[in-house]
Amino acid sequence: MFTKILIANRGEIACRVIQTAQKLGIRTVAVYSEADKNARHVAMADEAIYLGPAPAKDSYLKTELIIKAAKETGSQAVHPGYGFLSENADFAKALAENDIEFIGPPEGAIIAMGSKSAAKEIMEEAGVPLVKGYHGENQEPEFLKSQADDIGYPVIIKATAGGGGKGMRIVWKAEEFESNLASCKRESAASFGDDKVLVEKYITKPRHVEIQVFADKHGNAVHLFERDCSVQRRHQKVIEEAPAPGMAEDNRQKMGEVAIRAAQAIGYVGAGTVEFLYDEDGSFYFMEMNTRLQVEHPVTEKITGQDLVEWQLKVAAGQELPEKQEDLRINGHAFEVRIYAEDPRQDFLPATGSLLHLSTPEESNHIRIDTGVRQGDTVSVHYDPMIAKLIVWDHDRNAALARLRGALAQYQVVGLTTNVEFLSALASNQAFEDCDLDTNFIERYRDELILEDAPADEDALVAATVYQLVQREQAAKKSASQSADPYSPWNQVSGWRLNTDNHHAFEYIDYVDSIPNDVVVTTHFRGDEYLLELPERELKIHAAELNGSNLRLDAAGKRFNATVVDDGKSLHVFVNGNYQVLEKVERGLAGDSEDAGGSLTAPMPGTVIEVKVSEGDTVEAGQPLIILEAMKMEHTINAPTAGTVAEILYSAGDLVDDGAELLILDAGED
Repeated sequence: MFTKILIANRGEIACRVIQTAQKLGIRTVAVYSEADKNARHVAMADEAIYLGPAPAKDSYLKTELIIKAAKETGSQAVHPGYGFLSENADFAKALAENDIEFIGPPEGAIIAMGSKSAAKEIMEEAGVPLVKGYHGENQEPEFLKSQADDIGYPVIIKATAGGGGKGMRIVWKAEEFESNLASCKRESAASFGDDKVLVEKYITKPRHVEIQVFADKHGNAVHLFERDCSVQRRHQKVIEEAPAPGMAEDNRQKMGEVAIRAAQAIGYVGAGTVEFLYDEDGSFYFMEMNTRLQVEHPVTEKITGQDLVEWQLKVAAGQELPEKQEDLRINGHAFEVRIYAEDPRQDFLPATGSLLHLSTPEESNHIRIDTGVRQGDTVSVHYDPMIAKLIVWDHDRNAALARLRGALAQYQVVGLTTNVEFLSALASNQAFEDCDLDTNFIERYRDELILEDAPADEDALVAATVYQLVQREQAAKKSASQSADPYSPWNQVSGWRLNTDNHHAFEYIDYVDSIPNDVVVTTHFRGDEYLLELPERELKIHAAELNGSNLRLDAAGKRFNATVVDDGKSLHVFVNGNYQVLEKVERGLAGDSEDAGGSLTAPMPGTVIEVKVSEGDTVEAGQPLIILEAMKMEHTINAPTAGTVAEILYSAGDLVDDGAELLILDAGED
């Protein structure tokens, strides 16, 4: 076994690998960019080596720097995690040339599966079922369109070097093919350095089911059952579960055997995933093989009781697989949700910012959290916006789903927009509970999953107001203790006022469907109690205790806990599993803000990929104007109304900040 390894990655997967290595007594070396110098994975490792500036191309994707770091630290092997260089055959080859073990498959296997087109040809020869499509070398737009026309719409265009949902477009009509092809090729080139694509028939209600496979250097291969990854946004997985609900045992066995056959066809070694489209009639078709550990591997670990990173290390060190196929069993059910810094209401646009407050459910045999961040860390524009993976397990699907709902209710993030509320709605959705799954699930149930802001309920208003009252009392007590005259009435905490009633009004702005609503709560001091005048009724607060941001109170005999986080501008209230934001109002300072008129602003920091109009052009409502790219995803800025392009403020290749004015649209009298 190795005594020291280097992890050529960052974030939660680097932390995950370090944990298993430490368990096995293996020393670890982390690498980091300028943006990650204070990151969690750097702190966890035994050693850490600086690579370069924040952009991945200048740090984490520099093969020569990683090999240099491995040599300098005496690392015998490199674990690539997933993403970055994990499926880069040249990287695997370079490590081998420097006598450093690659904790992954052989170079030839990566090459074979690195191209979706070549992979499908190999699978066809191995007798693995395929979806009808074109996977050849001819990349002329006219030829590809003719192939799509022959296949029949809808079709899906995929980057052959792709992964993670990048470089994929569904085309429903022939007249949409060319624009989608151009966008797909552009995104593929930006993400993978290769714009080659394939075209396939798009199955309208498929499930995405994948098989975890493992092979060693002695010719042994097993599968560790399946995962259902059907619920996706932007072709990227949002929630995964194992085993796949409703999977017949004979289908499970067939898919497992086919997956092993696929791995053996390319001489595979290590952890891999064979991904299938699973149709309603039980038929399944090969999509691709990921020659690495997958983001969702923890659900397989939870139902099998195996540590897949430990398997990777043992196989790379030349040991045989720890288990035989007949010894592997499914125990219970597991879910994983990916908690992202993103805005579901804005088409899941990635978000950036600092984690002002981060509180998570307590980990146990039922709950696991894989993360690479801590409170105070920043989610930047440079890397994937995933904050954590929340994994739950129980003896059956319903029990595990209940665990998931409870854990999400306890997950608190303040400082940036997240998808936690969306995930909670998903976990509570009746269709999801009933296993009505397919890759279009989110679109089918969008109105039930992406909810508008609800008005602040009474408990949230009570918690916010009492939090401010107790906080002021604590500040007054501290001031009194430090005062030359601690008995001065100005230092009292009982609400005493000279010649006035002992009361105070707290005013908030509660945004509902983006519309600001003023809410006032007037508090009266009644001895050791408070009387709150709420919008609907009066309520007595008998007792309140504040410890940091954690509040415990007794409201007219109803006792409950809340967490209130003050970011200076707003109060973020977590109570009864709900999250609400109340903007604080200082009287005399509040005012209406002017809107941007005819300007269009960037919804995220990023790079201008293409400007599709010129100054003076007349445009229609909904017409594409500018394409931005951030965090390896494209976003199109469309015209909100018809008008004339008065001024274009940025060109292709320019970097823009969040909220930057991109162009000015003259809408005339409208």
